[in-house]
Amino acid sequence: MVKVKWWGHATFEIKGSKLTIITDPHGGSVGLPNPKCSGDIILVSHDHFDHYSKVEDVCKGGAEKVLWMTGTKTVKGIPIKGIQVFHDESKGSQRGKNVIYTFEMDGIKFCHLGDLGHVPSESQIREIGEVDVLFIPIGGVFTIDASGATEVADLIKPKIVIPMHYKTPGLSLGLGDIKAFTKGKPRVKEIKSSEVEITKSNLPKETEIWVLKL
Repeated sequence: MVKVKWWGHATFEIKGSKLTIITDPHGGSVGLPNPKCSGDIILVSHDHFDHYSKVEDVCKGGAEKVLWMTGTKTVKGIPIKGIQVFHDESKGSQRGKNVIYTFEMDGIKFCHLGDLGHVPSESQIREIGEVDVLFIPIGGVFTIDASGATEVADLIKPKIVIPMHYKTPGLSLGLGDIKAFTKGKPRVKEIKSSEVEITKSNLPKETEIWVLKL
């Protein structure tokens, strides 16, 4: 079993049986409270302030920081792959590079898209491979929007889609809201919590969208 807790924006606490991974810590830089969590591995997709802030606050003793890494590396027993993509639709000329991370924990394959700004190429989709849980930005402005996120999710075909990087109460960035992404879609689950438990056995057969609540 893996516990996934959303701390807002692109920050997730992914707690397995042995280790905890934290993604893209915002450090309270976007109007949200500084995440009160700590991890053994900290994954950072790129160096913008809202994804790479107060990193030490979320590090356990001996934590390893994986900063915009590309390629494959085993960190504390967890196989992690970093795939370089871009923060915009013009090959990074506007907002630079971004890294997609895939990793497996307790038999569940996760993919965090960071600040993906374009639809990945066929080769990048192949590099991502099979995914159980996909963390996807949907808010537009700085990333793909609801329409782009729909296309990306359809290409990756995960079991569970967890939206991130969109308008939430207190967020200081002017992003799109969740309804633009979920409207008209089947199999949308409103989770009445910021935290959810995922096991291999409770993965849906068809893709579901799980909307967490801060």
